[in-house]
Amino acid sequence: MNTEEILLSDDERQPVECWTRVMGYYRPVIFFNKGKQSEFAERVWFKEDKAVSGMNRSDCIKEA
Repeated sequence: MNTEEILLSDDERQPVECWTRVMGYYRPVIFFNKGKQSEFAERVWFKEDKAVSGMNRSDCIKEA
């Protein structure tokens, strides 16, 4: 395996197009208005393993 570091100059780079789901369909973030772009930037990513740590199965079952 070649482990040499690859270096690119800025003119060799390509912008990444980020899509997200809004109002039931997917759209590129670059087409959002300023308010929606700001809201997108403030989002917190959900991590399931962090959310359920310290819980046991009985915490998730509702009693009838």
